[in-house]
Amino acid sequence: MKRILDPLDERILAELTVNARIAHAELAAKVNLSRNAVRQRIERLERDGAIQGYTIIEGDGRRQSSQISAVIFVYRYDRMRGDEVLRALGAIPEIVQCEVMSGEFDLMVRVGASSPERVHNVWKEISAMPGVENTVTSFVLSSVI
Repeated sequence: MKRILDPLDERILAELTVNARIAHAELAAKVNLSRNAVRQRIERLERDGAIQGYTIIEGDGRRQSSQISAVIFVYRYDRMRGDEVLRALGAIPEIVQCEVMSGEFDLMVRVGASSPERVHNVWKEISAMPGVENTVTSFVLSSVI
């Protein structure tokens, strides 16, 4: 029986995608669980098939082909004093880049996730943040440079 991943499972998988060798204690601190709870969740994710194996990735260590990239443009209510939004964005492991912009948008957030569904969950998390007025999301179709 395939189990639906909860947000903590998704955060654990996201952190393991970034660093598969992360210590359970460090991972536990990042997802706000005990080391033992993280270990048990990883074992369950392996049993349930969410983690199906471990592999070596050659080159620069990034799996471009299996990573979904998206850009989320964020409008804040108060673009000059929205530090709480920036702190909250820093806690989302799938966010690989965040830049303060001039012009129409306040922030440009680049997301790297394992699936379109995970990008959608990150978008929901961002759009629900206090201080976020609106967002515009675009999926990256290809990278040319």
